[in-house]
Amino acid sequence: MATTDGAPRRDEQLQRRLARGEETALGELYDQLAPMVHGLAGRILADQSAAAQLTREIFAHVWEHPEAFDPARGSLRAWLGALTHRRAVDRLRARRAAEAGFAAGAEDEIRAVAAAARVQYVVAALPQPLRETIAESYYDGRTYQETARRLGISEQDAKQRMRHGLELLADELAQERARHRGPADADPPGGQRAGEGPGGQRVGESGIRKEGGGT
Repeated sequence: MATTDGAPRRDEQLQRRLARGEETALGELYDQLAPMVHGLAGRILADQSAAAQLTREIFAHVWEHPEAFDPARGSLRAWLGALTHRRAVDRLRARRAAEAGFAAGAEDEIRAVAAAARVQYVVAALPQPLRETIAESYYDGRTYQETARRLGISEQDAKQRMRHGLELLADELAQERARHRGPADADPPGGQRAGEGPGGQRVGESGIRKEGGGT
C-alpha cells in the first residue's frame, strides 16, 4: 500500500510509546487515523453519532491494549481498519437483529455494506494518482479515453494506473480478509476473494476490469 519504508518502524515505535503509557503517542495516533476510523465506521453504520462512539471505543482499546497490535501482520492503519470494520459490522448486525423480525435480506444488506466500506477504506489509502484514476474510471464508469482527458494524462497512463491500482486493491483486500479471521474463523462478513475488484468483480491477470469503460 501507500506506505514508506520507514512506516513499519514508526508503527513499532508508536506501539512502544503506547505501552509506556505516553499520552502524546495516543494523541499522534488519533490525529493521524481517527478520520479513517470514523469514516469507515460511518459508512457501515450510517449513523454519525454511533460512528463517533465507536471511534472513541477503538482508541480506548488501543490505549488499554497496545500489545494487541502485531507489527509482523501489517501496519497500525491496517490493524485499526480491521478492528473498526469487525466491530462496526457486529454493531450493525446487532441493530438489525433488534429490529422487528430481522427482515429477510438483512444479512445480505450487511454483507454488501461491509464489503463496500472495506473497498472504500482500502482505495482511500492508495497514492493519489491511482485513487483518482479508479474514482474516474471505475466508480464513475468512464472510459480510459474520458479518464485520460479529465486527468490530463495519456490513455496508456490511465490504463497503467488503473492496472496498478486494482492490483494493489486486490492484494490489500486479500490481506484484509486474512487479518479478519483467526485460525478457526470463517470468512468475515462482506469478505471478498483475492483477485476481485470493487463490488466483487473479477480482476484479470492484467489487473484491469473486463466490463464498463475499460478495454
